Amino acid sequence: MEFKYKKSNRQKRIALIAHDNMKRELTNWVEENKKSLSKHFLCGTGTTATLISEKVNLPVEAFKSGPIGGDQQIGSRISEGLIDFMIFFWDPLEAQPHDPDVKALLRIGVLYNIPIANNRSSADFLLTSPLMNSEYERRVIDYEALMRKRTEEMSMKE
Repeated sequence: MEFKYKKSNRQKRIALIAHDNMKRELTNWVEENKKSLSKHFLCGTGTTATLISEKVNLPVEAFKSGPIGGDQQIGSRISEGLIDFMIFFWDPLEAQPHDPDVKALLRIGVLYNIPIANNRSSADFLLTSPLMNSEYERRVIDYEALMRKRTEEMSMKE
């Protein structure tokens, strides 16, 4: 398998997402880590981004609300290399009507090998990592090369 390397700068582009029952938890975590997070570019899904921006007084670019396309907007930016890091406090006890969108977003994050924190502990560990404030090259599967190889193999079978 072939790989590409995607470089993230010292200033990370961080997506902030939270299900309804977790918005207060994420907002509190962002407030507690305001000094560290203020060094980075923040974005998030609709309500979450707006709440954090208003309550913590940090600039957060707001996309659409998750259930109406925000999850896909974040996923698209991850696949384009425009988001380096995702903090997604999801609610494991509440069924979500847009669960397929959530799974797709998490899948894209893993596929493009970005750091993902799904709870306060993992967010604390990632934010305090020495890699957080330095450049980092993450290894990503070269999907274009993989698709070319698969196409070649399929055409040989014909």
